[in-house]
Amino acid sequence: MGDLAEASGPAPRTAPAAAPLAPRARLLPALAAVYRAQLSRARVARIPLLFVATFQSVGIMILMRGVVDDGSGARAVVAGSSVLVVAFVALNLLAQYFGQLRAGGGLDHYATLPVPPASVVLGAAAAYASFTVPGTAVTAVAGCVLFGLPMGHLWVLAAVVPLAGAALAGLGAALGLLAPRQELATLFGQLGMSAALLLGVLPAGRLPGPIASARDLLPSTYGVEAFAHSFDAHPDWGVVGLDLAVCAAVGVVSLAVATWAYRRAAVR
Repeated sequence: MGDLAEASGPAPRTAPAAAPLAPRARLLPALAAVYRAQLSRARVARIPLLFVATFQSVGIMILMRGVVDDGSGARAVVAGSSVLVVAFVALNLLAQYFGQLRAGGGLDHYATLPVPPASVVLGAAAAYASFTVPGTAVTAVAGCVLFGLPMGHLWVLAAVVPLAGAALAGLGAALGLLAPRQELATLFGQLGMSAALLLGVLPAGRLPGPIASARDLLPSTYGVEAFAHSFDAHPDWGVVGLDLAVCAAVGVVSLAVATWAYRRAAVR
């Protein structure tokens, strides 16, 4: 029996069981991780551009100071110039970033991570929008000094910046992800910022009819209107709240479109 056992050789080894995959990260922790990574990555590269955006908005207000001579026009210029800082960073730069990410294969890196697609879009959008806070505040204060507007309700910016930033960042991300080439993503971002400049800074009453109607299609318009109403002697907070609610709804829709565009670009 012993010789028979030796002749038959050792018993075959069974293959080890495959280790279970790690659970997929939840949305909020993944969003926080992407936000911190994007914030640290973009801090050095984007701060000089933030100075450019702020200088550009303040320069526009100085030019408009000699053109606008009424209170409603002044409110529109200051509110539009302040939100223009958000448009420059959250729309223009984010469109360029996602266009570059798609062209350079960077989406493949994110696709391998066990994070929800929404966390990638929301984290990047929140990081870029965060850079707009100092420039928007500086622009608003400078505009109030230039046009003699009250500063008592500047706290409205605490709602305008994140809501307008979300709406514009979602639009910028969607433009960058849907553009077939990186150059077109840059072009679309520049056109979007030009639309924010034309339709947001100029008083609505001085725009031609068709262009004034197109103003309602721009996501940042409602943030501009909410901020402009806050300069009134006795603001109608119901109107301000309604504008902010519309801005929030547009932000949800634009971020949802950007998430869909990310999924579409990541699987190609």
